[in-house]
Amino acid sequence: MLPRAQRLTSTLDFSRVVRHGARFSSPRLVLHIASPIPASTETAESPARFGFVVSKLVGSAPRRNRVRRQLREIARSTSGAISGDVVIRALPAAADATWEQLTADVALCLGKFHDARL
Repeated sequence: MLPRAQRLTSTLDFSRVVRHGARFSSPRLVLHIASPIPASTETAESPARFGFVVSKLVGSAPRRNRVRRQLREIARSTSGAISGDVVIRALPAAADATWEQLTADVALCLGKFHDARL
């Protein structure tokens, strides 16, 4: 489980990231990234915050939960490589994906993000 400081919890945050953030896609997921809203009280760089969207198109509830758990763990392990707010939306192809495929897809999207920033 991600710590609360690293989770997107409000609908407004999700909407802001999806509507105004940059979008990068792979065969099994879409990654939306937006800069965090600056907080005047925080002086240190805040950690990345993640949100997940896994719709019913992905499959039954156990299958969706498995995909969500895998994405959550991948996000936890890559949280140091990125700053900002991130929403990971699983596509239906993610239902049959292996751990390695999902990890490669997240890495591909993050690579596209870093290339776009240069």
